[in-house]
Amino acid sequence: MKHHTLQEAASVSLSLLDLTNLNDDCTDKDIETLLERAHTPYGTPAAICIWPRFVSLARQMLGPDHLIKIATVVNFPAGDMSISAVEEQTEQAIRDGADEIDLVIPYAKLKAGNEWAVSEMVRAVRFLCREPVLLKVILETGELADAGLIRKAAELAIAEGADFIKTSTGKVKINATLEAADIMLGVIRQTDRKVGIKPAGGISSVRDAQLYLSLAETVMGEGWVMPTTFRFGASGLLNDIQAVLDGKQSSAASSGY
Repeated sequence: MKHHTLQEAASVSLSLLDLTNLNDDCTDKDIETLLERAHTPYGTPAAICIWPRFVSLARQMLGPDHLIKIATVVNFPAGDMSISAVEEQTEQAIRDGADEIDLVIPYAKLKAGNEWAVSEMVRAVRFLCREPVLLKVILETGELADAGLIRKAAELAIAEGADFIKTSTGKVKINATLEAADIMLGVIRQTDRKVGIKPAGGISSVRDAQLYLSLAETVMGEGWVMPTTFRFGASGLLNDIQAVLDGKQSSAASSGY
């Protein structure tokens, strides 16, 4: 793997990071703090990922053409909203200045055998995410659990135009796992257009991140990993990235967004 040293993995991980605050008690002040954290001595993350209600504030603070993209979440976290409500949420987020939409599929319906509900939801939101807005589709792999279901969710999302497939909301018991990421990468490898992956939830150390980077390069080939094909959804990971780049040790693998 190309990113063999911890420092290289830390530097690469920073460029791939969707720095996240999806805490239920998030405030305007927390968004200001998030943006301050995003401007590190070593560069900036790919994006911030925030609740829709803060997109307008973040856009005001960043300005129109900032390098840091604004990602937000829709149908989040339970994936049980109506299509019309999710369309409304998506349209408002894009009007407010969102660059990227992270959509939760109706995973409970998929578990119950309803593939059409997933296709319909992704198609509706894809229609609203006109270029250059990216659509990242959250499969909630920890709840799907079954390898066949994870594969099917990935296939359905990609078939309806997902730019990225994302493991998790970070709001359930089991979030990103290497096993789920491996299944998702296998589906991406078989598709005939560019699709990225976003492991999210529970990746809080550079050592964790290194495992996912290594997996992606093993499956997809060296040089595949870049911000247009790979993101980490994380909050605490940035602290460890900075510690490693400061010359300190990476913390042990741990849980939490």
